[in-house]
Formats: sequence, C-alpha cells, structure tokens
Amino acid sequence: MVPTGAYGTWPSPIGASLAAAHGGHPEFVGVVGDEVWWTAPRPAEDGRRTLVRRTPDGTEHTVLPAPWNVRSRVVEYGGRPWTGTARQDGAGPLVVFSHFPDQRLYAYAPDGDAPPRPLTPVSDTGGGLRWADPVLHPAGREVWCVLEEHTGTGPGDVRRVIAAVPLDGSAAHDRSAIRELTDDRHRFTTGPRLSPDGRHAAWLAWDHPLMPWDGTLLMTGDVPADGGPFTGVRPVAGAVDESVCQVEWAPDGSLLYASDRGGWWELHRLPPGGTGAVPLCPGREEEFGGPLWRVGLTWFTPLDSGLVAVVHGRGATALGILDPETGELVDAAGPWTAWEATLAAHGSRVVGVAASPRSAYEVVELDTGTGRARVIGSPHEDPVDPAYYPEPQIRTFTGPDNRDVHAHIYPPHNPDRVAPDDELPPYVVWVHGGPTSHAPLVLDLEIAYFTSRGIGVAEVNYGGSTGYGRAYRERLREQWGVVDVEDCAAVAEALAAEGTADPARLAVRGGSAGGWTAAASLATTRVYACGTIKYPVIDLAGWSEGETHDFESHYLDSLVGPRAEVPARYRDRSPLTHADRIAAPFLLLQGLDDVICRPSQAERLLAAVAGRGVPHAYLAFEGEGHGFRRADTVVRALEAELSLYVQTFGVHRTDVPLLELKK
Repeated sequence: MVPTGAYGTWPSPIGASLAAAHGGHPEFVGVVGDEVWWTAPRPAEDGRRTLVRRTPDGTEHTVLPAPWNVRSRVVEYGGRPWTGTARQDGAGPLVVFSHFPDQRLYAYAPDGDAPPRPLTPVSDTGGGLRWADPVLHPAGREVWCVLEEHTGTGPGDVRRVIAAVPLDGSAAHDRSAIRELTDDRHRFTTGPRLSPDGRHAAWLAWDHPLMPWDGTLLMTGDVPADGGPFTGVRPVAGAVDESVCQVEWAPDGSLLYASDRGGWWELHRLPPGGTGAVPLCPGREEEFGGPLWRVGLTWFTPLDSGLVAVVHGRGATALGILDPETGELVDAAGPWTAWEATLAAHGSRVVGVAASPRSAYEVVELDTGTGRARVIGSPHEDPVDPAYYPEPQIRTFTGPDNRDVHAHIYPPHNPDRVAPDDELPPYVVWVHGGPTSHAPLVLDLEIAYFTSRGIGVAEVNYGGSTGYGRAYRERLREQWGVVDVEDCAAVAEALAAEGTADPARLAVRGGSAGGWTAAASLATTRVYACGTIKYPVIDLAGWSEGETHDFESHYLDSLVGPRAEVPARYRDRSPLTHADRIAAPFLLLQGLDDVICRPSQAERLLAAVAGRGVPHAYLAFEGEGHGFRRADTVVRALEAELSLYVQTFGVHRTDVPLLELKK
C-alpha cells in the first residue's frame, strides 16, 4: 500500500542538484561536412556553452574545453554564435565562433594542434565588438555576420551592420580590415543569406520603437563582384505592422520567408524578380515562425529537393515537410511536442532539437526519404525513474471578457505517496518571461522538483504569448500589468474553484517579464499566499530611462504606451508604486551582472518594503546575468524557493535549507 503524506511533504529523488545538472539544452544545430554540430550547456563549468560534434560513427565529441564559451552578446540575448565548413583540402573542419568573455570571433581547426586564433580585435567600449549569425562566404576568404559596435558607455550608443571579417586573421588587431557590407540606417539587422548564385543577399532589419514581432523589413541587395558594400539595397516585404521573422533562399533562387501579415506567421515565396509573393500553406491558423529574440533563429530550412522543412503549430509543436507546389504538409512521427527554432539540412536529412513531457531536449534527425525520425545527439537519459515525472494537462481557461487563457497544468505526482482525501494541494503559477514568448510542453526537472514533492505547477501562456496568432499576442498591447496579471489570476482562481488547488495555498513565480507579473500580482491582487520574483522589472520609469539595454529600450512603447503620451500609466502600473500593498511573503532573486533587468530594480523593491513587516528574502548572485546558468546558483535558488513555500504553506519538512525571511 502506498503511504499517505500531506502535499508538500513527499520525499523525492529529484533534488535541486539534479535539476541544475540538467539545466539548459542543445541549441544552434548545423552541418559541417558529414557531421552534425551544436552548442551545448555546461552548468557545472560556470554555465559556459561549448561546441559538440557528432562524427559519422555516431560518437559525440566536445570540441572546445573550458574556459571557451561559445555564446554571443549581440542584443544581449545573443544569437547564432558559430558557423563551420569542411575544408576542401582534406584538412578537416574549420569553425568560426564567438567567445563570450571578450566577444571576439575565433577560427578553429579542431583536427589540428593549434588553439583557436582570433579574427577580430578587442574593444574596450561597451564590452567589445560583438558578432552573431555568421556565414562563411563560398570563396572561403571571409565570414559575413552581424557586427554590433558599441560607440559609447550608454545602452543606446551602438550601431549594427552586416560586416565581412577576413579569415586570415588580418583584422585581429586592425579594425580597418573589416569590411562593412551595409550601412547603419537601420538600428537592427540579422545576418545575410546568400542566393544560390552568390549574386544577391537577403536579411531582416527593423528600427525603434518596433520590436521584431511588431514589424520588420525583408531587405535584399546585390553583391558586387569587386567586393564592395551591397548595392541596390531595397525592402521587398514587411512593414511597421508586419513581422517577417526569417528569410532563406530556395534552390531555384526564390525567397522564402515567414510573415504574419495574415494574422499568423506563415511561409511565403517570392519568385525571382521580386514580385507576386504567395503564401505556401495558408489558412491553417498556426505559426510557422516565432519571436526573434535572438539573431539567427530558424523555423524552416529549404531542402535540395525543393521541399521545405518547417517547425510549426500552436507553439512550435511539430516538425513537418512542406511541398511548396501543392501546400501539402507531412509531419514527422515521434513523441516530441516542442521544437526549438533551430534547423539544419544535409541532403535529404533534417536536424533539429526537440523535447516532450517525458524527455528533455535532444538532437533529432529526420530522414525525409524514409520518414523516419531518430535521436542522434544529446539523447535524453532518465536520471531517475520516470514515474516521478509530472503528467501535464493542456487546458484552456476563461479569463475576463470571456477570453481564452491557455495553460499547462502539472498536478502533484509521486508514485511513493498519496495525499489525504480531505486535503487540496498547493499550486504555483509559473509566468514565462518575454512577455512575447511561450511556455512549451516539455519535461522540466525544475517543475518536477516541485510536483514530485506534492506542489502543483500551472504554466500560463497568458494574453501576449506567442503561438496563438498575432491577435492573441496583441492582447497585451498597452496592457502589460493588466492582462497578464488577470490571466494568471484567472487560472489560479479556476483551479481553486474546481477543487484542483487549495485557494489558501496559491503562489506565483516568474523571471524577467514574468518577475514583473509576479510582483504586480502580489501588489494588486490577493490571490496568492506568496511569490518568487526573479530578476524583475519593478519600476517602469527607471527601466525606460537607461536601466536596460538597447534592444528593449522602446519595448514599453507597445507594452504600456509611449511614456510622453501616458506618463501616469508608467507610475500606476509599476509594482514599485504599489509596494505598500504587498502583504504576502516573497523571495527576490537577482543576478548582479544583469544588464537587462538591473539589480537597481530589485533593490528599489527592497527599499520600499523595508520595515513594513512583510516577510521576504533577497538572494543576489555574483557572475550571473539575466537568467541563471551556473549549477550552484540554480541549486541555491530552487532550495530557497521551496523553503519559501514550505514556510508559507505550513508544510513540515526538514530536508531543505531554511530560508531566512526578514521583515
């Protein structure tokens, strides 16, 4: 007989250290010769990322040992940090990558004896020249990529262009050896995509106050034979109210791009000549693209056969093969329910990164000839009996004004315990960041850390989330701090009303934009007994006046409204303004190196509640930025969060370090 235990007291083999060790996942897949490569996390090595190659015999090799860290800082969130090629002289692969500490580009031949050699110079301004979304020019002499150049100390002192970096190392100490292929007329740009004949380039561009999911331009230009900047530069698609999130060239010289001009990110084809773009798979009311938070994300990739591999669905739930001539779309079979925005093709094979509620993210290969999909890299291995994993439910709730609110519900689950019949479980509402983002349906050991102990989790894709079309996304326009708070509360209250959750033991938790929603929820509602606030926005006025980075410096224009037009709204929406209303205990977590949501924001909240008798704790982590990467940080944060819930919910357990709550 399974023993009975109160919710929150259940013993679990899923410890904080186990969850931390499995943090992060493969990203930015690519094909180098006959090998598949990707970047991989190393939480135990100060949270760095490395390059991994899978050789034809199926063996995985770590390409770059510590302290090499393959990660870009372009727009702070980064982007594709590497590219590679198989050299024709038989000398093995050559890769070019961005090294996080100095942001220089390096070239490396892993089959040789020489260490990585720098291609770009060091800059003392703005943390260095920064590079992302690189492509090797077919001639083999240059790498073309996004150059982000900081010209001063302020977050807005920056310019971005497409640049060509010589592979011979001549620019390592000479900035003038770098050729700029575009001017800086646009504030933001992606890397170039070269046409099959090498005579044309295509890229995306946008400007403040737009975010890339608001409106972008699809630009094209001619590549001069003499090696000068692009000529004939012109927009061929996109607008201030149309988001193009990716562009690629098809083998026949037509342009393929994902645009939301029809209300959903859909694939379009622009024939050679640049007129008469047509949608390839219209009317499905699902997404074939997503928010361009990082430069170089790929939701589709053309195949040599003319077919197109596409990640699609309501939240990137499937990998399919699209015939652009007929519109027929055939999905790959398999257990995966979420695909990352990274795809690469090699002949008839497509490589991506996918996960499911029973498996973490792994590298998956689809053979389009046979239709067979298989795991080829970073395979999921159960670190504990999967009987301890949560069993999620996909639900749609009704929010204010009868609007749909999408959520994933993870009830408490543990094969070794059952709860008393007369007890309802505590639940924590998880609020994703962004806010223009999406919570996928995947195995997350941080969620399992709580559910296996008897604490339920509700992940809410509130109004403003991606995956459900532009209209759902724009519910949050000028309503940040209202719709997100209301939708999360609607889910929490519905769970309580239907008898799923204990109404007296509800909590809210979020990071970044989710931290904003968590703080606003504690300040403006009485739904939650406590909350965990991670690296949040607290004070809109301060955040909009130089306390964040350039990429999001005008984000509030759409989320709240232009400050010059609605200054009172910035005051009234800020959790800082209503800090005197916060009565519930809370845990505040902050990375001290965060330049997106700076420690000053969290510190203002602490000052506002000081001496008011509100139980709270503040943990700040040196060496951590926006989002925690180091294993020891994740362990401390998870255990502190559990301790907050144990103390607030009246749970008796002695196996978690006590979090000291000050008043």
